[in-house]
Amino acid sequence: MKNGLLIWNVILTLVSGYLLFNHFGSRKTNGSGPGKTAKDTSAAMTDFRMAYFELDSVEANFTMVKDVKKEIERKNEEYTNGLRQLDVVFKNKYEEFARKESMTPEEKENAQNVLNQLGEKLKGQREGLEKTFQEFMLRKNLEIKSEIEKYLKTFNTQKKYSYIISYEPGLFYFKDTAYNITAEVINGLNSTYKKPVK
Repeated sequence: MKNGLLIWNVILTLVSGYLLFNHFGSRKTNGSGPGKTAKDTSAAMTDFRMAYFELDSVEANFTMVKDVKKEIERKNEEYTNGLRQLDVVFKNKYEEFARKESMTPEEKENAQNVLNQLGEKLKGQREGLEKTFQEFMLRKNLEIKSEIEKYLKTFNTQKKYSYIISYEPGLFYFKDTAYNITAEVINGLNSTYKKPVK
């Protein structure tokens, strides 16, 4: 789950950087633009505000993330049990043929064909389980991301930040803690999160 969130954050950071570059790059004037002056540009710059939140703190303290982790653990147990059952089915069939002491060449060939077909069938079922589990994890990560984005949109109606980014160690080299809104984000997310009814 953390890798999925990390990928999304890297993408969002790159997009943010591109937008910032475009934002500041397009504000340069050479005096020939209609109605734009250096004074207008500097006034617009003073309105620019950026805040950040610590993603690992949100992951550690947001109730929805904890619930999703429990759900993923349950789903992983189901997935693991499903794989074990497939292995048992194949092992039982193999042992059934191995117990037969004398087999004609035709019976051996037939047994080998049955095992091959069963192996292919079980391989398809294994791939299906893997795909279902991966889709489940992706869907849950997207739900968390969507919930955070939805909250930040509401949160920002009063705060008026130009950008709110998530901080990941190794991605940024400097941060001014005056713009750290992690505690506000965690409190707000937890207060708006409604546990799913089972």
